[in-house]
Amino acid sequence: MASMRDIQRRKNSIQSTGQITKAMKLVSTVKLQKARAKAEQARPYFEHMYNTVSSMLALSSDINHPYLKAGESKKKAVIVVTSNRGLAGGYNSNIIKLITRGELKQEDLKIYSVGRKGKDYLERRGYEMAADYSDVINEPLYKDAQEIGNAVLTAFKNKEVGEIYLAYTSFKNTVSHQPRLIKLLPVEFDQKEAAESGKSIPMNYEPDEEEVLNIIIPKYICGLIYSALVEAVASENGARMQAMDSATSNAEEMIADLSLMYNRARQGSITQELTEIIAGAQAIS
Repeated sequence: MASMRDIQRRKNSIQSTGQITKAMKLVSTVKLQKARAKAEQARPYFEHMYNTVSSMLALSSDINHPYLKAGESKKKAVIVVTSNRGLAGGYNSNIIKLITRGELKQEDLKIYSVGRKGKDYLERRGYEMAADYSDVINEPLYKDAQEIGNAVLTAFKNKEVGEIYLAYTSFKNTVSHQPRLIKLLPVEFDQKEAAESGKSIPMNYEPDEEEVLNIIIPKYICGLIYSALVEAVASENGARMQAMDSATSNAEEMIADLSLMYNRARQGSITQELTEIIAGAQAIS
């Protein structure tokens, strides 16, 4: 059995760790409230934008536009949204698994990283890193999404990549976060709605469809990227809050077990001392 000193030293260490995890949980809770409000405010607008663009394309006749078909290059741009810090449970690893264990081949990918955890992991494993926007995830703004969107769209126009993907964590609620990999370009829409479009009024473009799509699609892409960023921040803080809550609960359980071990060791020490005193007294008498 461990000595009382060792047990007390370990107990003090776990108590210090528990205080840290409890403080981190409180900080994450406060950040989550702010990030959650921001994500919930942004979601309706971008969901409506997605539905509008899908309906618009479904109601259109055959359109020959670069944004609606894969490019010539086999390369695929993937915007990978992770965090700059760890201690968030499986938040970062779940996103990384979408890339490393998914259907996309490593040699075909160009990574546009948002968050150091994803960047460091993928870079160590030889993935091609096209750009790093790790500072963006601290406090994402729409202009940050525009910068990322313009970079991947430029690569698409220059035929450096043939498709564009976005990997992020969708925020459902405080305890539910879903890692997602979605295709941004070429733009895809509901095939069922497209099949029924013949029963609806066809979409007309003014001045022409190419000029309209050249304006709408980039805004649509940047909007989806911004929505992903704010949802990722909310998901990160939710995941960290859960992880720190579990860590604090585990620390409390370990402290309770160590307290029991300490009391048993103390009781055993006292019993041994009494036994030695009694044995000594009997020997003297």
